[in-house]
Amino acid sequence: MTDADERGGAWTLLTGHGHVLVEIARNPDARIRDISSVVGLTERTVQVIVADLEAEGYLTRTRIGRRTRYTVNPDSPFRHSAQQGLRVGPVLDQLTAMADADVPGPETAR
Repeated sequence: MTDADERGGAWTLLTGHGHVLVEIARNPDARIRDISSVVGLTERTVQVIVADLEAEGYLTRTRIGRRTRYTVNPDSPFRHSAQQGLRVGPVLDQLTAMADADVPGPETAR
């Protein structure tokens, strides 16, 4: 049993929807396959999440030839009442800037 299992299982701070939205903000030209491999979800799950995000106005899809380009709406509100009035744009800006800067994680920061 690993330490993560002893403490209640392995979990992440962001949901699948959050991970997908961050990856789309980082790479608007990414294919579903690309997003899937980065966030660790199946392609079908990512397709469902992208449809959810589009239906709620968090992103739009534009077909350019045979490719799809995603545009994130930074003015979209968080859905939980604890973040009432806050918009996703500033959080996405921080997360994408950190990821693009290749900030070392705990496993490499020793």
